[in-house]
Amino acid sequence: PGDVVFDGFCGTGMTGVAAQMCGDKTVVESLGYRVDKDGTVSQQESDENGKTIWKPFSKLGSRRAVLNDLAPMATFISANYNTPISTNQLRRAADELITFLKKEWGWVYETRHSDGKSIGHIHYVVWSDVFLCPSCTEDIVFFDAAYSVEAGKVQDNFHCPHCGSSLVKSGLEHATETIYDPILKKSHRRNKQVPVAIDYSVRGKRYTKAPTEEDINTLRKIDTILADEILVSHPMMHKGGDAWAAIWRAGYHFGVTHTHHFYTHRNFLILTNAWKRAEIPQIRWAVTAILNYVNKKQSFTGGGGGMPGVLYIASLVQEKNVIEVFERKIRSLVSAFGNEFRQKGVTINTTQSSGVIERLDSSSIDYIFVDPPFGGNIMYSEGSFLWESWLKVFTNNVPEAIENPIQKKGLVEYQQLMTRCFQEFFRKLKPGRWMTVEFHNSQNRVWNAIQESLQYAGFVVADVRTLDKKQGSFKQVTSGGAVKQDLVISAYKPNGGLEDRFKLEAGTEDGVWDFVRTHLKQLPVFVSKDGQAEIVAERQNYLLFDRMVAFHVQRGVTVPLSAAEFYAGLTQRFSERDGMFFLPEQVAEYDKKRMTVREVLQLQLFVTDESSAI
Repeated sequence: PGDVVFDGFCGTGMTGVAAQMCGDKTVVESLGYRVDKDGTVSQQESDENGKTIWKPFSKLGSRRAVLNDLAPMATFISANYNTPISTNQLRRAADELITFLKKEWGWVYETRHSDGKSIGHIHYVVWSDVFLCPSCTEDIVFFDAAYSVEAGKVQDNFHCPHCGSSLVKSGLEHATETIYDPILKKSHRRNKQVPVAIDYSVRGKRYTKAPTEEDINTLRKIDTILADEILVSHPMMHKGGDAWAAIWRAGYHFGVTHTHHFYTHRNFLILTNAWKRAEIPQIRWAVTAILNYVNKKQSFTGGGGGMPGVLYIASLVQEKNVIEVFERKIRSLVSAFGNEFRQKGVTINTTQSSGVIERLDSSSIDYIFVDPPFGGNIMYSEGSFLWESWLKVFTNNVPEAIENPIQKKGLVEYQQLMTRCFQEFFRKLKPGRWMTVEFHNSQNRVWNAIQESLQYAGFVVADVRTLDKKQGSFKQVTSGGAVKQDLVISAYKPNGGLEDRFKLEAGTEDGVWDFVRTHLKQLPVFVSKDGQAEIVAERQNYLLFDRMVAFHVQRGVTVPLSAAEFYAGLTQRFSERDGMFFLPEQVAEYDKKRMTVREVLQLQLFVTDESSAI
C-alpha cells in the first residue's frame, strides 16, 4: 500500500482503478483472498502434507498510480474513471441536459403512428446501403433484398427485385449519390444509404413501420437547421492519395472525408447540442462514452458499439435515439460512481510519449504494469480520431509505437519505438523492482521484437505465463490464427548490488555465475495447477543461457562461455529437477512441494524455429 504503480500505455485507466480497489476489502475478498482485521491479505496454498492453508502475501490498501498515454482520448477517459465526483452533482447536471434536449430537440425522434393521429417516440431507425445490380444496373436496397425478418439476419444469397438475378453482397458495387452537405456547405458525393424501418413506441407499445414522406420531411428540416449553424467537423487524419488512413477501405469509406460523415445528420445535431451544453467534464465524458453506439459503426445486425479497433461503417446502420442512449449511460455512470474506491490525489494522468516521460524522477516507480501496442494489431490514433475530434486535441502519432504503412512504420521502426519506451521504464523503475507486460499477438516476429526490446533496455525476463481473459477481442474471436490467450511477461530491473559486482567481474566466469545465482533467486520455485506441477520455463538451461547472454550484450560485455561450457557449469553448480535448475535453498522447497502433486505438467512450448518445432 502506498507504492507507486506506473502504466505507460494506460488506455482507459483500469490500472488506476485496480490500484485504488486494492483498498476495497469486499473487492479483494471477491477474488478469492482472505482479508484479516489488520488488513493482511492471504491466499490458499497446500503445505507439504497436502493440507490447505492460508498464507499471507499482501496488505489491504490503495496503491498510488501514475497513468500515461499518448492519446488525449485515452487520458480523458482514464482521468474521469479515476477522479472522485459527487454523484448528486453528476445526476443534477445530467438531468438538466436531458430536460433541455427533450424540450428543444425531442421532435427529431418523433414519428406519426399508423392511425394517422398519434405521435410515436422513435427508439431507432434502420438505414440501408444501396447497391447496383450487375445484371440490370438498377438500385438494390440491401435491407429489402437481403434481410430476412423471420430469421433476423442477412441472407448470404439473395435476388435482385428487378431482374431476379442471384446475388451475393461481396460481388456488388455501391450506388453513389451527390448531396448538398449542410455542414461542409457544399455538394458532396458519397455511398447511398436510405432509411428503411423505424422502431417506435406509442402509449408504451412497440411498433415498426417504413418511413413515410412526413419522416423524410423531418430529415430535410434537420438539414436546413444544420445549414444555418456553424459546426466544426474535422477532416479525417490522412488525405494522401486515395486513403486517409491505414484502416480506410474504398468499399465503405467512399465519400467519408470528415468526422461528421460517421453520423446521421440527426444524431450529429443532437450530439453537438449535448456537447455544447455539458456543464462538467463528466457530462462530456458520458457523451464520448456513447459515440460508438450512435454513429454509423453501430450495425443493425451486430452487437452494441460496433466493431472495436476499426472504423467500419455497417451496410445496415442502426441509428439510435441519442437522448435515450445518453439517459441509460448516465444511469450506469451514477451507479459506477456510487462505489467508494475513488480517492482524491492517488492517481496522476499525463498525456505524452512513453519514450520520453517528463517530470518523473529516475528510480521513482515501485511497479510497472503495461499492456502496450503490439505491431499492427490496432491502429490506435486512427481509431481514436472520432472521439478526439470532439475534444479538438489529437494524438501525436509520430512516436506512436505501431506498424502502419501510411505512417511508414514497419517492424524495425516499431521495435525502435518500443525499445525507447522500455528504456524509459527501466530508468524510472527502482532497482530490484518488477514490470509486468501483457502481450497479445499471434506473430512470432512481434514476440521476438518485444523480447529483444526488453532485453536491450536492460530488463531481465523471469517468467512468461498465459492469461485467459475469457472475453476475447474482436480479432481474437474472428481470426483463425489469433492468439486466444494473452501472454504475461514478468521482468525485473537488476538491483544495484548485482550491477556493482558485475562491473568488477564483467567478462569473467565469476560474473556469469553471479548473474545466474541472482537470477534464480527471482524465479518462481514451484507452480502447480489442478494437482499438477508446471515446468517453470525460465529455469531451463537454454533460457538461463539466453538471459545470461542478453545481460552481457546489453551492457557491452563479451560473453566468456560457450553454450556447451555454460550447460556443463550449470550442472556442476546447481541442482537439477525435472529439467529445471535451483539454488540449494530452493531445491529443498521444490522437493517438498513436488511430493504434493500427482505429476509434472508438460511445458507448452513456444515454436520459435525449426528445431523447437520438431
